Amino acid sequence: MQEKKNKKELLKNLSKCRKEIIELRLSLNQLDDQKEEWFKKKEKASNDLSNIFKKIKELKNSRNNLTRKVRELKTKREKYNNLIKDKISEIKKVNKEKNDTINKFNLKEDPSQLKHEIERLEMKIETEVMPFDKEQKLMKEIKLKKKQCTKAEKVSKVWKESNSLSKEIDKLKKEADDAHKNIKVNADESQKKHEEMLNLLKSIDGVKKEEEDSYKKFFEFKKKVTEINDLLKRKLVEINEINKEFGLSKEKAKKEKKQKQEKIIKEKQENVEEKIKKGKKLTTEDLLVFQRLDSKEK
Repeated sequence: MQEKKNKKELLKNLSKCRKEIIELRLSLNQLDDQKEEWFKKKEKASNDLSNIFKKIKELKNSRNNLTRKVRELKTKREKYNNLIKDKISEIKKVNKEKNDTINKFNLKEDPSQLKHEIERLEMKIETEVMPFDKEQKLMKEIKLKKKQCTKAEKVSKVWKESNSLSKEIDKLKKEADDAHKNIKVNADESQKKHEEMLNLLKSIDGVKKEEEDSYKKFFEFKKKVTEINDLLKRKLVEINEINKEFGLSKEKAKKEKKQKQEKIIKEKQENVEEKIKKGKKLTTEDLLVFQRLDSKEK
C-alpha cells in the first residue's frame, strides 16, 4: 500500500515538474524574444548616433570649407575694391589733364573720331558730284579738322590712357561684383550647413536616451532570461532525479514481486515433497510443481 502511495506521489511530482518545465521554456522563449527586440532597438540607436556624428563631421567640414572660401572671396573683393579706388583716383587725375588739354586746344572730339571724320569728308569730295562752293566749304572743314587733329595728337596719349583706365575700372567692378555674389551664395550655403548641424546636435540627447533606455531594458530582460534559465536547469535536474527514483521504484517492485513468486513456488515445492514422503495423492498442480523441481535437479 505504501509502495503504491509512493509511486502515485512520484507520478504526481513528475507531471507537475513536466508542466513547470513547459511553462518555463515558454516563458524563456518570450523573454528571449523581448530581450532580442530591445537589443535591436539599442543597436539601431547606436547606429543612428554613429550616423549623426558622421553627418555632423561632414557638415562641419563642408561648412568650414565654405567659410574659408567666403573669407578668400572677401579678401579678393577687398583687393578689387582697393584697386578700383586707386584706378578712380588715377583716372580723376588723367581726366583733369584731358579736360585741361581739351579746353586749351578747344577740342570737342576724340582725336580718333577726328581722323574718321576727316576720312569720311575726303571720301565724300572724291566720290560725290557737288557744287563748287559746297566743295570749297568741305575743304575748309577738312583743313580745320586736320589742324585740330594735329593739336589733338599732343593729347591723344592722355585720351587713350583715360579710356584704358575706364575699361579697367569697369572690369574690376565686374570682378568685385562677381566676388560679392559668390560671397552671398557661399555664405548662405555655409549657414544652411551650420543650421543643419545644430539641429543634428540637438537630436543627440534624445537618441542617446533612447540608446540608454533600450540597453537598460535589454539588460533587465537578459537578467530575467538568466534567472529563468537557471530555474529551468534546476527543474531539469529535479525531473531527472524523479525519473531516476521512479525507475528504482519500478525495479524494486519487480524484484519484490519475483521474490514473492519464488517464495510461493518454494512453499509449493516443499509441500509436494512432503506429500511424496507421506505417500499422499498429488494433484495436477502438484505434478506440475514436481516436474519443475525434477527439471531443476537435472
